[in-house]
Amino acid sequence: MADLTLAGLTKRYGEVTVLSGIDLEIRAGELIVFVGPSGCGKSTLLRMIAGLERISSGDLIIDGLRVNDMPPAQRGIAMVFQSYALYPHMTVRQNMEFALKIAKKPRAEITAAVEKAARILQLTPYLDRLPKALSGGQRQRVAIGRAIVRDPKVYLFDEPLSNLDAALRVATRIEIAQLKEAMPGRTMIYVTHDQVEAMTLASRIVVLANGGIAQVGTPLALYERPESEFVAQFIGSPQMNLLAGKVVETGARTRVQLEAGGTACSTVPTAPADLGLAVNIGVRPEDLTLTEGPGLFTGTVEIVEALGEVTLLYFGRAPGAGQIIAKLPGGHADLRHARVTLTTAPEKVHLFHAGQSLLYR
Repeated sequence: MADLTLAGLTKRYGEVTVLSGIDLEIRAGELIVFVGPSGCGKSTLLRMIAGLERISSGDLIIDGLRVNDMPPAQRGIAMVFQSYALYPHMTVRQNMEFALKIAKKPRAEITAAVEKAARILQLTPYLDRLPKALSGGQRQRVAIGRAIVRDPKVYLFDEPLSNLDAALRVATRIEIAQLKEAMPGRTMIYVTHDQVEAMTLASRIVVLANGGIAQVGTPLALYERPESEFVAQFIGSPQMNLLAGKVVETGARTRVQLEAGGTACSTVPTAPADLGLAVNIGVRPEDLTLTEGPGLFTGTVEIVEALGEVTLLYFGRAPGAGQIIAKLPGGHADLRHARVTLTTAPEKVHLFHAGQSLLYR
């Protein structure tokens, strides 16, 4: 078990600052997931924790010990990379034993550690096979097993499922979740660009953007209470719809006149001074429903994606709105080119300050 403290961590390459002032407390036993757009510094931050990238400024503290200048091998960290990085001429058993042999561990200890990791990862039948005789998912499990046998303080995962096909991603994601349950108290940090991985695996999600942390919270907290338009649209698939408007009624129930022509009510309270305030409302596609009466948006359905359980409706752009998407129950495949009106419940309407992109408080 290990606590980690990231205090003002900064990474610069010459004049370019990739990460600036990262402050984060990671508690022992958590599975923390770093997410963010490509180039936001997710993998760089992970490599700084591992000791594979030098820290330009700030402090990295593991279990109360500052480790900025400590070699990677002495930090008590094991890392699973995007590529399996297995030795092709070694069997599964030999790949998993290798680090322990280098550390000159007793033979009995090595055997016990490998057999325990193989049981956890369901690799026992494959211990004498070469990597080329394994599937992609099995190879990734061997890479994870190679980390487990070292019994580190912290496990680091750098997009470990990105090279797998869709079915294997699902199966291996479940296996990683089961691994976390099988090793309670182990601290894990996981980098991914896949929202499903983040939402299903994380104790907390760290959303990175523009060289810093945009928001930290549990998966549901980020989904239900995003603090900015960026987080609102980054978490959730399809992304949250945003429509511009101005406040025309304040109080415990706020009413917004939208540039697209409709109106929206929100349970977010506003003050009398907010009358006329320019805002953007945010509504998730799955919170939209069809209505015959007045609503918040009326438009023509351009594209229909009938996915069986659900149907996605895509609308053309309207004034003060980006791409509008509605996620409805299955059975609406006949709505292509139809003109329909959408509405939602007031408690599902988020308010953001226009121009600031920040949640209304």
